[in-house]
Amino acid sequence: MSEEVAAFATSVVAVRRARGAVRIVARQLLAQIGLAGCALPKGSSGAPIWPNGVVGSLSQDSRIAVAAVGRGRDFRALGIDVETAEALPSELLDLIATPQDRAQIRIDPYHGRLLFAAKEAVYKAVYPIDQTFLDHHDVEVNLPNRRAIVRNGRVVELRFCFSTHLLVLAFFARRR
Repeated sequence: MSEEVAAFATSVVAVRRARGAVRIVARQLLAQIGLAGCALPKGSSGAPIWPNGVVGSLSQDSRIAVAAVGRGRDFRALGIDVETAEALPSELLDLIATPQDRAQIRIDPYHGRLLFAAKEAVYKAVYPIDQTFLDHHDVEVNLPNRRAIVRNGRVVELRFCFSTHLLVLAFFARRR
């Protein structure tokens, strides 16, 4: 959409394709909730600007594009991340894992990659609410309980999907 093109005009072709693909997925989801034809321009933080009353998140790599979209009345925030289903290099594990996270690595079949994806999804869910950039050590993930705790005490729910990629959804559901 024309409102989106300028934000990605200087990106390399592969990046433009990936970002375009993920926005197509998001627009299809928006259409399913009655909001067809909405543009998703990039905000100053780099995150998409969602239509009023909508929360969402995008993630993509060179092979897959995923989006999560929900109504603000149902979700306070959503974050999604997709990563290849392969082990995280050990040098990256040192950068992302807290001591508590490290105690759980044995239950992560991807040796830290699931932990990394969970933290990325949490960042995407938390940033629109707190407007604070988080370090990897600002989030502790509890894989068995499908929750993460942010340094400010915020608890984020997590859901996982495994295939050729790992997909993690982080969210704050509204209490009814």
